[in-house]
Amino acid sequence: MRTIVCEEPNRFALKETDMPAAAEGEALVRIRRIGICGTDLHAYRGNQPFFEYPRILGHELAGEIVEIGSNSRGLKAGDPVAVLPYLECGRCIACRSGKTNCCTQMKVLGVHQDGGMREYIAVPADHLLKAEGLGLEQTAIVECLSIGAHAVRRAAITPGEFALVIGAGPIGLGVMKFAKLAGARVIALDMNEGRLEYCREWAPADYTVNVKNDPLKEIEAITGGDLPTVVFDATGNAKSMESSFQYVSHGGRLVFVGLVKADLSFHDPEFHKRELTLMSSRNATIVDFEHVIDSLRSGHIDTDSFITHRVGFEDMIGSYEAWLKPETGVIKAMVEL
Repeated sequence: MRTIVCEEPNRFALKETDMPAAAEGEALVRIRRIGICGTDLHAYRGNQPFFEYPRILGHELAGEIVEIGSNSRGLKAGDPVAVLPYLECGRCIACRSGKTNCCTQMKVLGVHQDGGMREYIAVPADHLLKAEGLGLEQTAIVECLSIGAHAVRRAAITPGEFALVIGAGPIGLGVMKFAKLAGARVIALDMNEGRLEYCREWAPADYTVNVKNDPLKEIEAITGGDLPTVVFDATGNAKSMESSFQYVSHGGRLVFVGLVKADLSFHDPEFHKRELTLMSSRNATIVDFEHVIDSLRSGHIDTDSFITHRVGFEDMIGSYEAWLKPETGVIKAMVEL
């Protein structure tokens, strides 16, 4: 079968590899669409934590079941499915408390072990969700949107509160969308005016602020001097994450959604003065996947404009470098099989 392997930073190779065999409890899935994530781009550039080469990337997957045994989900051959790519141990303290998204032995497809940038993959049957009623491209972005849905659920948003989302990439956009669905008044903060305009149209964000224009002053004005009670940083940028503390209200919550391969520091007296709650948000759970699938089926999310670039499987290698350039205008790139 055709497989694209990231051999080392900045180098892909198209190879012929053996068809995987589904073990007990697994299903053989034909891959139909692969969404390209920031994690994939970072791994290609050599900037992804917890990563080794060579690696088959790809964890935003839409597929079709080819083979499956008896299972508790009632899945059968021919079913369209989304793949939950986080393989937990099921035994550690996080798993025992239902927090499978931060398992101590977490293996993420396409990161810690080979992913779906190939024609077929064998995955645990209990990590497949039936995607009836969704298009292939919608199914492939379920994982991406679930990251935002999980962050919003973790923040426990109260309807009517101000939520600032820093970073208008795909993950930040997902946070904005699910914060809006939770009833928040959303403020989008980014440096790209075109992307901010898209936030107003797509989320839709209630307010947008350009980081180049004295953002603290603007955010204070929007919130009547109180500042947002919840702030999400979805940039994966150390400078942005360290600066984000200044935007949170007294008694508020700061959620780091993006991951950066660096140490972070903050001014402790300011942190204590505000009695901030600082939390991270990692991956997502099956509950978040189900919430996203239901939201897509209900028509709450515009996927047509979200997916900006499409390419066939064998043409992906030649297109990849362009997706790393801001001027390309990529929100979500999709690989078709």
